[in-house]
Amino acid sequence: MRPEHFFAAIAHPLRLRAVLLMQAQGELCVCELTHVFKTQQPVVSRHLGQLRKSGLVTSRRDGTWIHYRLADDLPHWASNVLGEAGAAERAHATDLRALATMKDRPEHAC
Repeated sequence: MRPEHFFAAIAHPLRLRAVLLMQAQGELCVCELTHVFKTQQPVVSRHLGQLRKSGLVTSRRDGTWIHYRLADDLPHWASNVLGEAGAAERAHATDLRALATMKDRPEHAC
């Protein structure tokens, strides 16, 4: 992944927050992200589609659920950037707390 593609993919605040949550939590379902972001499903899905198209995340379907996670082949430098961003981003801690309060979270295979 080229740096300009990586940074373009995370340029939108919602996409950055989603990627940081995936880095911290592993796999997440669209419903978990809509809960955290308090945003409608089509908006979240559109941004996740952009992340998938960029190669930053992958997805898998489990019945009606679609789960997203960071791509396994993410370059080491990109993982480091996300790690530093997660440590510095105040909203990240708020997002993690919001995710922890979600009732009836879907089960994840990972």
